[in-house]
Amino acid sequence: MTTAALFIMLFTFMFLGMPIAIALGLSSVATILMFSSDSLASISLKLFEATSEHYTLLAIPFFILSSAFLSTGGVAKRLIDFAIDSIGHVRGGLAMASVMACMLFAAVSGSSPATVAAIGTIVIAGMVRAGYPEAFAAGVIANAGTLGILIPPSIVMLVYAAATEVSAARMFMAGLIPGLMMGGILMIAIYIVARIKGLPSQPFPGFKQLFKSGAIAMGGLMLIFIVLGSIYGGVASPTEAAAVAAIYAFLVSVVGYRDMGPLKGVAWRNSGENHLSAMFRNTHASLIAIPRSIFDPEVNKVVMDAAKVSLMLLFIIANAMLFAHVLTTERIPHSIAETIVEWGLPAWGFLIVVNLLLLMAGNFMEPSAILLIMAPILFPIATQLGIDPIHLGIIMVVNMEIGMLTPPVGLNLFVTAGITGHTMGWVIKACLPWLSLLLFFLILITYIPQISLFLPEYIDKLKGY
Repeated sequence: MTTAALFIMLFTFMFLGMPIAIALGLSSVATILMFSSDSLASISLKLFEATSEHYTLLAIPFFILSSAFLSTGGVAKRLIDFAIDSIGHVRGGLAMASVMACMLFAAVSGSSPATVAAIGTIVIAGMVRAGYPEAFAAGVIANAGTLGILIPPSIVMLVYAAATEVSAARMFMAGLIPGLMMGGILMIAIYIVARIKGLPSQPFPGFKQLFKSGAIAMGGLMLIFIVLGSIYGGVASPTEAAAVAAIYAFLVSVVGYRDMGPLKGVAWRNSGENHLSAMFRNTHASLIAIPRSIFDPEVNKVVMDAAKVSLMLLFIIANAMLFAHVLTTERIPHSIAETIVEWGLPAWGFLIVVNLLLLMAGNFMEPSAILLIMAPILFPIATQLGIDPIHLGIIMVVNMEIGMLTPPVGLNLFVTAGITGHTMGWVIKACLPWLSLLLFFLILITYIPQISLFLPEYIDKLKGY
């Protein structure tokens, strides 16, 4: 009775157009008041715990802030230039370079829509000018942008780690190989299509230009080594690495690349100036620019936008934690788990059910909300069936990738439609051929656990665990 009432109220509120966070919180409070013996004090206590005791969740605002600085600045353009110089000379290389740029930007942003917006705004128009069909370009970017939540650091992985209390660092380790693998599959498919359709290639710029563009892009690329290197090496937790990433992204955008702030547009070296005097001048200017940037309107706007996104996401998480509290208090996941075990459903059969549920949910809900609702239910069942929690997490993240491309709530579809100026129907049609690759990849991830588990298990062995 309690289970039915909880979910009926939740879906009723959602269908009435209520924001997902309010729907989660209101259905939870109503269930406690009407059907549960739990006290009202537990509501305020759980809301407080959700935002104060989950240390992993502190990483989310920091990663959102670093992503905002990098997306607003010219980091994306520099990564694209480096990717084109690296692989643009292969047939279909501009599209392959776009995928590579999405992979690199995903590793510094942690957000799928941000990856599509930052990379797609530049490369879709560039591919069309180079002779690629616009639908081909839009489909490639919309799908490659989903790597933003699979290649670590990933905000969605942090949400799963908070919901299930698994290690966020191990989730990041588990996502690296699948992310690189998915990017590789997209590149191979692009090359095959390019050979069949005779798509153009760029002239090879030479190793001098390749090293130059790589050096210019190193400011953004270093963030990958700082974040992932410190986490994988055991030097820092994901939260500590996220805080460092936010400061580094600020310094790169304001002092390094000078895309915003008091030094915007100021050259590093003036004509006729020697390297030594340029170094002293820039050191002095940088020391002055850092405190002055606090009052810079562009920097303030980036911080404010990141704060709004963080508050929205954390409000959803807090209410979802309350929803999970009701589930746990009423032993709903345990009852479902016992029922499924009694049915004798094997692990592979359960994973089919999981994928179908998540694919359907992805059509109507935002990834973080899906994880926070479904993870507490699916986690104990998977544990009883012997499915590794980290493997389950990667399966859920890949399902969320597909959800980014399925209407009516596919965020990447909306971003791509905004970039191209076409209708949602046109964008969906452009994405469909590439979506089949993601579905194939989901099957591989689901039934070959070692794709996800190899790296965390290998690093554990190196550490002597």
